Amino acid sequence: MNFEWYQYIFVVIAGFAAGYINTLAGSGSLITLGLLTFLGVPATIANGSNRVGVIMQAVSSTVSFERQKVMDWRGGLMLAAPAVVGSLIGAQIAADLNDAVMDKVIGGVMVLMLGVILFRPKRWLEGTKLTFEDRPSLVQIVIFFLIGIYGGFIQAGVGIFLLSGLVLSAGYNLVRANAVKTLIVMVFTLFALFVFIANGQVDWFIGIALAIGNAGGGWFAARMAVERGAKFVRFVLIAVVILSALNLLGVLGYIIGFIASYLPLPS
Repeated sequence: MNFEWYQYIFVVIAGFAAGYINTLAGSGSLITLGLLTFLGVPATIANGSNRVGVIMQAVSSTVSFERQKVMDWRGGLMLAAPAVVGSLIGAQIAADLNDAVMDKVIGGVMVLMLGVILFRPKRWLEGTKLTFEDRPSLVQIVIFFLIGIYGGFIQAGVGIFLLSGLVLSAGYNLVRANAVKTLIVMVFTLFALFVFIANGQVDWFIGIALAIGNAGGGWFAARMAVERGAKFVRFVLIAVVILSALNLLGVLGYIIGFIASYLPLPS
């Protein structure tokens, strides 16, 4: 793609916003994918190039969480293993992405997860453990394998699925889950990126611009997650899930249009 210089600035800004949201909750890639397709980047190239930024955001966030002593390396790497296998499968079939059907499925799942987040707040805020000391059960392997397939497929929203698995299945609280989530994303996205590179679906200029923004947003958000605690992360998570679900289900556009129709027009 031959962007004008100022368009790369927009990409960096979108990357920062995505890195911030991805680290605290998930679905930040909806911002970057939306901007890239709006600027005329083919969906397959946008999907592949986005992984470069996601990796740098995950590296930045992982380092920040480690420095703040909230990273569980052993548990994160064990749960990352099935996610890596799934991501390779998901990335390989990403070329056949059916946007319309996938958007509705993801939106419906997010609505279901919103109910879990709202009606089991204590479980989300407190969790049951600081480290994952056991070996993953068969159920947990299947869960993170399926999350890996989805993450390799499109990435957008995978953070929310990972947080659900890490809190409700592995027992982490939200702050600790956020740290482990970034580690898992970093590992499986790296493997998925190789698939997109092999298929010629990565624009490195766009990827590097995203990486600059994503890394900054991820670093900033990781510090906020630890300093403000699980209640703040849960608030951001709820807001992101609601907006993402409305957008994917095609409702957000109608709401914005309805509000805009009642706003006074400039004279």
